[in-house]
Formats: sequence, structure tokens, C-alpha cells
Amino acid sequence: MIRIPGQPGRDLCDSHLGITRRDLLRVGGSALMGLTLGSIFSLQGKAKAAGSNFGKGFGKAKHVVMIYMQGGPSHLDLWDPKENLPEKMRSPFKSIPTRIPGVHFTEVLPELAKLNDKFSMIRSMSYTPNGLFNHTAAIYQIMTGYTTDKVSPSGQLEPPSPKDFPNFGSNIIRLKPPTEPVLPFVMLPRPLQESNVVGKGGSAGFLGKGFDPYTLFPEGDDLDLTKMNRVKVDDLKLRPDVFATRLQRRARLRTAIEDSMPDIEKAVASYNLDEYYDKALNLISNGKAREAFEIDREDDKMRARYGLNTFGQSLLLTRRLIEAGTRVVEVIWPKVANSDAHSWDMHQGLTNRMKDQAAPMLDKGFSAFLQDMESRGLLEETLIVALGEFGRSPEKGVSTSGNVNSSDGRDHWPYCYTAVVAGAGSKRGYVHGESDATGASPKDKPVHPTELLASIYHATGIDPETIVYNHLNQPRELVKAKPVDGLFA
Repeated sequence: MIRIPGQPGRDLCDSHLGITRRDLLRVGGSALMGLTLGSIFSLQGKAKAAGSNFGKGFGKAKHVVMIYMQGGPSHLDLWDPKENLPEKMRSPFKSIPTRIPGVHFTEVLPELAKLNDKFSMIRSMSYTPNGLFNHTAAIYQIMTGYTTDKVSPSGQLEPPSPKDFPNFGSNIIRLKPPTEPVLPFVMLPRPLQESNVVGKGGSAGFLGKGFDPYTLFPEGDDLDLTKMNRVKVDDLKLRPDVFATRLQRRARLRTAIEDSMPDIEKAVASYNLDEYYDKALNLISNGKAREAFEIDREDDKMRARYGLNTFGQSLLLTRRLIEAGTRVVEVIWPKVANSDAHSWDMHQGLTNRMKDQAAPMLDKGFSAFLQDMESRGLLEETLIVALGEFGRSPEKGVSTSGNVNSSDGRDHWPYCYTAVVAGAGSKRGYVHGESDATGASPKDKPVHPTELLASIYHATGIDPETIVYNHLNQPRELVKAKPVDGLFA
């Protein structure tokens, strides 16, 4: 089936380009997957890289990994313990020294404490929320750089919409598409989620589905720690009855059809459809993208080193994707934001949940990932960012967001928390900013989440003020913030 639309779309970004490439030519039956992947490459191809050097660290990152600890991990019980506090504020965990003199973590991060000379910490992440500061609103802010006005009385946002601002990964692969036949942007092992709001801030929004992440969400409950053993990437495999040569024959047939229809050929001449289609074919027939997902190729010792759980194996898979050439990977903490057990949303039972569940997975998996990435030479060109949507309240048992908290629980706290940054020209063994005596607010050098997002764009060689056009054809900056210069060496 060949369809040629009658009118250029004005409801998409870059509508000044006229008819969208995805709609210009739709071929069904001439390829195993139609133009689904081809349209992705086509849409990415219209981007132009940012031009000149904008300062330290600009363009050092060829890859970005976001380790997103949705739920809001307590900075006071992980990265930024405080001494000489009353019982109602003091962490139940002992403070331990790290590789950086004078910098302490809590005892639940013993492995990362040995490695913090390899990364930077921002101990002054901070923002003041408008209205209710629920998980979804905060997630949307760090993932897109924008806030939304539509928050219900319960604190929940509306579901994802094609009008949403794009996830930063979608912006990156649009402006900096990968050169290898791999999936450009992968999100795993579960979606961003608070209650029944699933995926808000995790899509390409008004950029269009061609820039959505490839979502690898294996079947199984969040507490199924073996779910990564059931990874399926069937859409990257040829059907048993379709060989690579047959696929190439189909491509030649498509070319023959175009050659026999000069009007269409003329219409698409400037869109390089053959180039994008070839990339899609390479993605399938080359097998590089598919092989990256074959985590069982790793030996048992390496898998155990990362931790035989969903988080650890997700990080191991991330390393394989980066090796293959994937531009952006988002590893979402494998538990819904506002939940119990392994979640970081610790309104009650913080002591046991932190000690026995969440912290050991983070410590083992993240430390193995950092060491593995460095030993393979991948850290030089990969920017790694780890954080949650906010921290936790300095005082236990109080309500700051309308939630009920036990005496062994902390509520949401966006006014001060910690982020970790490593690789791709960022400083090593550096602490940016400082929190006050109780961890309630920055003592100096406050960093807004949008400034961290601007730093990610900066590291990939993209000017954070680059203009995109939303669904109403209105110009918008990627993010209205400046990079944090102090992070880069």
C-alpha cells in the first residue's frame, strides 16, 4: 500500500519542513517491518548538530546513561549523612569514610564509598515546587526540563500526551543520532510511574513517536528479581522464513517501485529515504542491536558481580548497549515510585528497607557498573547521571506532602538532595555544593534539576538553548537553564 497525504502537517515539531517524512511515503508489505524503524532514522536525520565549542566538557559525551532512582532516595541515609542531630532527624546508619578525605557516606554504601574518587557529587540539588510536589510532577521536570500545570487535587498528573515536552533522550537522539546500526535510545526495565500515571515524561511527546525510546520492559512483577532473564527483542529478529538476502531483495523491489514512479521520486528526492531505509535494514540484518541484548553471553562471574537482580542486570545490559553504540540509556529503578518494599519512597520502615533491600542493590550494581565501564574505556565518552526526583525530609515522622509518615520514615523533600555525575569530561572526586547542618537546604552552590539537564545536553555537544517547536508550532528551548560549569574538568 502506498499512501500520499494531501496536506503538510502543521501539528508537529519542525512543521516548516512541510509534509512529514513518515507520512510522505508509507510502504506496506515491501519489508518485514514496513517503515517503522526507517521512519525513526528519517526523523532523526533532519537534525543538525550544535556548532562551536561552548566551554569545558562540551561534546565529550558520545553516550548518556541516566540511572533514575524514582521514588526519592534519602540523601541523609545514603550520600550525605549528618552528625550530632537529635534522634528524630539522625540517620539510623553509621557514617563511614570514603576515598575523598572529609567526605562520608553511610554504612549502607560500602562499595561506592571506595569509588567516589571516580565521580562527582552534587550535594546541593534543590528546587521549590509549585503546589503539590508529587513524584510524577518531579519526574516530568527532570526528564523534560519543564513543569506542567495540570495537577489534580490528589497530586496526580494527567496521563502522557502527544503534547508533552520530550524526554531529554529523545531530544538528544534527534539532534545527535547514532552512527552505528543500533537502537538509539533504550529505556529499561520498567516505565516511569506513580500510581496509575504510567510513562509521564518518558516519551518523545510533541517530537513524535519516531523519537520514542525503545522500551524493554520484561514481563513480571516489580519484585520478580529474575525478570531480566526473560528479555525479549522479537521485533529485532528476522522471522525464520525471512533471510537477510530476502530482506535485501525486498529493499531492491521498493527501489524499483520508486524508480518507476517519477512523481514520487521527485517528491522524496531531498529526504534521503534510501539512506534511512538502509539504516533500518542494517539494524535488523546486521544483528548488532539484537546481540547487545543477549545478556546470557556474559559469564556467570560478571553477572554475579553486578547483582543477580533486576537493577544489577539492567546495568549490565546497559554496558552492553553502550558498547554496541546506543546513544542514550535510561535505567529506571525497578519499582514503581510510590510503593513499598524495594522502592525509595520510604514513608515508613526506612531502616530495614534501606539496609536490606534498596541500598544493597544500588551499592553492588552501581559500583560494578562504574568499574566495568572504566576498565573497558567506556567511561571517557559516557556521561553517567544518577539521582531521584527529590530527597527525603530531615525530620522523620512529619508530613511535608500530605503523606502519612511513621517515626521510621521520611517524606518528600525537594529543597535539598544529592545527584551523582561520572565520565565524559566531568570531574573525578569532586563535591559540588554543600548542604546545611541538617541537610534541609543548600549551604552554597544550589543546582536546579533543569541546570543538571542543561549540563547533560552540554556534555553531548548540544546547546541547551537550542530551539524546538511544540505541537502548536511554538518555539521552545530544550531547557531554560545554563550548564553547571563546575562539574567539568
